[in-house]
Amino acid sequence: MDWRAKVDLFEQLRREHEFGVGTIAGVAAKFGVHRRVVRQAIGSALPPRHRYSPRAKPKLGAVADFIDKVLEADCQAPRKQRHTARRIHRRILTEFPDATVAESTVRNHVRERKRQMGLARRETFVPQSYGWAQEAQVDWYEAWVDFGDERTRVQVFAIRSMASGAAFHRAYLHATQQAFLDAHEHAFAYFGGVFRLLRYDNLASAVRKILRGYRREETVRFVAFRSHWRFAAEFCTPGEGHEKGGVEVEGGYFRRNHLVPVPRVADLDALNAMLVTACRADEARVLDGRSETIGTAMAAERGYLLSCAAEGFDLAETVFALVDKQGCVTVKTNFYSVPVRAGTRVEVRIHALHVEVWHAGRRVARHERCHGRRQHVLDLEHYLDVLSHKPGAFAGSKPLAQWREAGRWPTCYDELWARLQARHGKQNGTRAMVAVVALGQEFGHDRLRSAVASTVSLGACDVAAVRYLLTEASLQKARPDPVDVGELARYDRPLPDLADYDTLLVSTPCAGTA
Repeated sequence: MDWRAKVDLFEQLRREHEFGVGTIAGVAAKFGVHRRVVRQAIGSALPPRHRYSPRAKPKLGAVADFIDKVLEADCQAPRKQRHTARRIHRRILTEFPDATVAESTVRNHVRERKRQMGLARRETFVPQSYGWAQEAQVDWYEAWVDFGDERTRVQVFAIRSMASGAAFHRAYLHATQQAFLDAHEHAFAYFGGVFRLLRYDNLASAVRKILRGYRREETVRFVAFRSHWRFAAEFCTPGEGHEKGGVEVEGGYFRRNHLVPVPRVADLDALNAMLVTACRADEARVLDGRSETIGTAMAAERGYLLSCAAEGFDLAETVFALVDKQGCVTVKTNFYSVPVRAGTRVEVRIHALHVEVWHAGRRVARHERCHGRRQHVLDLEHYLDVLSHKPGAFAGSKPLAQWREAGRWPTCYDELWARLQARHGKQNGTRAMVAVVALGQEFGHDRLRSAVASTVSLGACDVAAVRYLLTEASLQKARPDPVDVGELARYDRPLPDLADYDTLLVSTPCAGTA
C-alpha cells in the first residue's frame, strides 16, 4: 500500500473510531486491519514510516572493497580520467571472473560511496537577471543530417538573447573561423541589431591563448571583427559551462525539438532555411515565469540593440600562394587548381564554404572548400590549355576523374570522344575533344551538354558541328511579317499591248546583210 492510500485509510479509521463504532476492536473488525494499526491511526493522522532493516548483499560484498579502493585512488587522478560506474563494472568482470554483480548494483553503490566521500556534491547557482540587449551567449553544438542518402555530421552555431530568450541557429560543415564570423553576421541580421556583450567559451576561433583569470589573448581577426561590429566579448572559465548555461540549454532544446527525427534535406542551404523557419516558430513559445511570447519580447528588445554596421566585415582570410608545377596552390594543407602559369604568385581568399583565387585584379578560380588534409581539388577547365599540347595526359588525368565523380562528364562526351579518335586518330581526336570541352567556357556547360548529346544523336563527330548547334539560334534570320495583299492594289498597272509585235512575223525579207 502506498503512502497516499495509508493516509486515506488512517482518516477512515479515525473517523470511524470517533463518530462510528467507537471501539478499537470494532473498528479493526470492520476494516479488516490489526488493532495496532487502529491505535496508530488514533495517535497520529500520518502513518509511521516503515523502516527496513539492511539486507545482506552477498554479490556486491565480494567486490565492495575493490570499488572503494578504486574510488579512493580516483581522488588523486585527473578530473577527466576518473572511473565511471560502468568502467568499474567492466573492470570487475575482467578482474573478478567469478563475480556476477549487476551493473545497476555497482552504479547504486558508487553513487552512495561518492556521496559519503563528498565527491558527489551538488553546486548551488544564483539566478541572474538581464536587461534588454545586455547580453547574448554563443556556442557550437553537433547534429546529424541526411543530405540525400548520406548521413553527415554538421556543426550548428547558436546564439541566444538572455533577456528575450530569442535564439538563432545556423549550420556549417565545419566550425572554422570564417564560419564563426559569418554566423555572427547572419545572427545580427536576424535579430535586427547587435548585442552589447557576447559571452563565449574558449573556442579557438576567438581565443589564441588563455591567460590568468578572465584575461584572454584573442585572435587578430576576432578583435578586428569585434571592433567593426562594436560589441564586447567575455569568455567563460575553462570547464565551467554553466557560465553560459542559457545557450547550453537552448542547444539541447532545439536539437530535441527540431532535429528529431534526423532531417533529410537537399543541401546545406536547405538545412539553414529549415533552421530559420524553426527559429521563427520558437518565437511563439512562452518561457517559464513569463507572460509574453519570445517574439513579443524580441520585438521590444530590438529597439535597445546597437545598430548594424553600414557594411559587412571582410570575412575572407587572405593568403598569397605560389602556383606549383601541377598548376595548384596550397591552402591549409590542400591543393586547389588554378589556370595560371606555374611559378606565379596569386592571392587566395578563404571563405567559410569556398576558396577564391585572384590574379591581376580578377578572379581566376573558385572551388568548394575542402576540410580534409592533403587533398586535391581540381577543375578540368584549368588544364585545357596544357592538355591541348599534351593530349596523351587527358585520359588518365585526375581532373577528368574528379569531373566523372561529380557527374560533370556524361556518357555522351565519351561517345563523341571515341568518334573523334576514330576519325582523326588518338592524338588529334583528343585535341578535338579538348576543344569541345573548351566551348563550355564560352557557352556554359549546360548548353554544351545538350549540344554534344544532339551531335551524337545526329551521328556527327566534329567540333564545328557542336559549335553550330550552340550558335544555330543566333544564325536563324527572322521571318518577315505577312502583308495584306489588298494594300498593294494601288500599285496595279494595265498589261502592255503586244499587237504591234505581230508585224515582225510578216515574211517580208529584211534589208541589209546578216
